[in-house]
Amino acid sequence: MWVGARVWAFAALFGAGVSVAQAAPGIYSCVDGAGKRLTSDRPIQECLDREQRVLNKDGSQKQTVPPRMNAEERAAEEERQRARALQEAARKDAMRRDRNLMLRFSDESAHNKARESALDELRKGIELSERHLKDLQDSRKPLLADAEFYKGKRLPAKLRAKLEANDAQQQAQRDIIQNQQAETGRINALYDAELAHLRKLWAGAIPGTLNFEPPRAGPAP
Repeated sequence: MWVGARVWAFAALFGAGVSVAQAAPGIYSCVDGAGKRLTSDRPIQECLDREQRVLNKDGSQKQTVPPRMNAEERAAEEERQRARALQEAARKDAMRRDRNLMLRFSDESAHNKARESALDELRKGIELSERHLKDLQDSRKPLLADAEFYKGKRLPAKLRAKLEANDAQQQAQRDIIQNQQAETGRINALYDAELAHLRKLWAGAIPGTLNFEPPRAGPAP
């Protein structure tokens, strides 16, 4: 608290580009390092490292100017100010996010509808990939039948190339299905966390006061 008061008072007289001549009017009084009392109509340079009294013309005390911060104190105060600024920015971002979320989803029904819409395209994609996979499996059967004629022999290059291409295409479809299933899980986890957060907001929690961390995406398969 004392450092904060020093910061405020010193900034009022010495900070932000304000010259000594622009300081508040009054009579400045202090005792310097040699024990000598000094007075001036402006902040006293010899006493910037110690407390100075500011007096009215009638001799009554107007205010007290604390010592100027040293480099270490100034750096610490600047760090505190940066931390406060970051905290305030995060608070405002959280408030804005929560308000936007409540505008987008007025109730649980609206949220469930959005979830289903997000999952619908993935479901269609999985179904399409599964059909492609089945077609590839069906088209492989005659190739395997042809390969039976060459059992124990080297397969013709053309037939071998068709089998290898079919294997690669099947694996590609399996990879697509796996990725789509993983994305389905990620979306469901996100909507689950979002719904739990929204329920608190709908119940009256103040926007920006809740800690909400959406699930992070898992590692790519």
